Amino acid sequence: MKRKSKLPAYDSPDFARRFHYTGNDLGARYTPAATAFRVWAPTARSVELLLFQTGHRPEIPRVIPMTPSAKGTWTARVREDLRHQYYRYRIHHPGKAAAVEAMDPYAVTSGANGQRAMILDLRETDPRDWARDAKPAFNEPTDAIIYEVHVRDFTIHSSSGSRFPGTYAGFAKRHTKSPDGLRTGACHLRELGVTHVHLLPVAQYAGVDETRPGRHYNWGYNPMNYNIPHGAYASNPHDGRVRVREFKQMVQALHKAGLRVILDVVYNHTYHGGESHFHRLVPGYYHRMTAKGQFANGSGCGNEIASERYMVRKMILDSLRHWATEYHVDGFRFDLMGLHDLDTMREVRKAMDRMDPSILLYGEGWTAGDTPLPPAHRATKTNVRRLNRIAAFNDTLRDAIKGSVSDHAAGGFIQNAPGFEERLKAGIVAAVRHPQIQYPANDTWHGAWASRPHHCVSYNSCHDNHSLWDKILLTTPGLQTTERLAMNRLAAALVLTSQGIAFLHAGEEMARAKKGHENTYNLPDSVNALNWARKKQFAGLFAYYRGLIALRKAHPAFRLSTAADIRRGIRFLEMPASGMVGYTLRDPSQPDDTRFAVIFNATPEQQTVSLPAAGWRVLADDRHAGVKTLRHLAGDTCTLPPRSALVLAAK
Repeated sequence: MKRKSKLPAYDSPDFARRFHYTGNDLGARYTPAATAFRVWAPTARSVELLLFQTGHRPEIPRVIPMTPSAKGTWTARVREDLRHQYYRYRIHHPGKAAAVEAMDPYAVTSGANGQRAMILDLRETDPRDWARDAKPAFNEPTDAIIYEVHVRDFTIHSSSGSRFPGTYAGFAKRHTKSPDGLRTGACHLRELGVTHVHLLPVAQYAGVDETRPGRHYNWGYNPMNYNIPHGAYASNPHDGRVRVREFKQMVQALHKAGLRVILDVVYNHTYHGGESHFHRLVPGYYHRMTAKGQFANGSGCGNEIASERYMVRKMILDSLRHWATEYHVDGFRFDLMGLHDLDTMREVRKAMDRMDPSILLYGEGWTAGDTPLPPAHRATKTNVRRLNRIAAFNDTLRDAIKGSVSDHAAGGFIQNAPGFEERLKAGIVAAVRHPQIQYPANDTWHGAWASRPHHCVSYNSCHDNHSLWDKILLTTPGLQTTERLAMNRLAAALVLTSQGIAFLHAGEEMARAKKGHENTYNLPDSVNALNWARKKQFAGLFAYYRGLIALRKAHPAFRLSTAADIRRGIRFLEMPASGMVGYTLRDPSQPDDTRFAVIFNATPEQQTVSLPAAGWRVLADDRHAGVKTLRHLAGDTCTLPPRSALVLAAK
């Protein structure tokens, strides 16, 4: 059957009235008696369902005409048991002689490399006791301590001790050890004390042949199918059931280990532009276009998604609901969140709250290029105060700590580069306004851009750019390893005592190095794999991170939940030299709570600091950190070694 009516402009009220579909039945709905298919393609002249017996082998499909239905959708109902068969759509557009084929945007799994969607009953992929899967307790967003890692990197190195290297199963496996007998994998994370594991993109992406996962490497920011787990991390990429089941088993195992799971989601662009499944289904609708009719490129990847359009926003919301409900996922990190409009992000927060208010949401508060989306509508860090419980990365704090990521030789505070004290203070208070900070005139990007501490993700490094250790190596020619380790410990202390949401890059706690390479998104395992032998080599650094995490978790003063509490609870101190920052800290909501003093000395000299009172316990110094008292200070002064942090608690 064919649809002949002339279509109005995509953004017109007439188009909205005729074609905004609100139903929850897009995709394939399976029962043993019949499978119902519904796809949104309002511009199509006709649509056909193509059925296959396999997920990737060449074969002539069975062709079933689809019927035009409500609001621009097309439907088909096949009254037989289609379980484990595969399908695609063939679309005929007006004025085009050749038909095009596309994947179902609502497909839940696929054969190898994501060209055919699989029909299945998702309940058959549930692990044992999946219905009783329990999320670890979690309250305030600022309680989060996030560990960002790539699935393959985590266990692919021979030192991981994994029987299933580079896979979901390897990630989930407990009680693995390095050749040195030290914990690796999930048990390492439990030992470290983080609360959330942030997985680099696991939705099916291009650039890696799922059947030959060792041949190519990619971080995963090449999105193909938004609702399908990537098959290169599954034990069998050909059977669409396996990737779903093993991903669920991984989440279940991490929950049992006391860890919540965050997915890195890439809804801001598609890997292909004109050849993407979305563009083939509804040309020009899913992507923003320039005035000249070309793909806008705010992503730097050749196109960008038009999140402000109703059916695009619906797709994003439905996809997030799918991951949150079907896979019990606990949070989402939005790649290039600045390309999403504020209204979409507000709807995301509302949708997640209806399911689980504890779901954590944060993203990159910037774009990678110019976009037609007006600046006032972008979910950038300068607009994040207009969002509820959605955070943005504090790149100002990142660069203040270690130096600009765009200038490889430039250092920051930890290298004792001049002029970073005020920006560091602005990061310490989670980018909320504080009366003691000297903000540049008319500044929003570097200063007080957050209205609540949960708007700010505090970090010094992530998968992008150089690892922290490599950045330190690049900026400190001639220094010894002991001095560089002191800088690393100082960087860790800055993040893990700052307000906001704490975020760590995988391997930072054992001086992860990537051989000096910057963006390693397509470099081999020899560069990207976590080498667990470094856990023994840098055992003191690991213990320092572990102690700082325990300190942060033990004392609510390091994770205040309101801007007012930060302004009342933090008082910056006069320092004896540049290259130093210090403050006192308390939790104003708890009048009897412990008062702390936190001091950072980035200079290469020993420094003595006057304290506002006498009598302090040392909880962290230049070498050790934790919840136990290291020693007592009798007077009202303290001495800091070069390149060190000091955390004191009142007696």
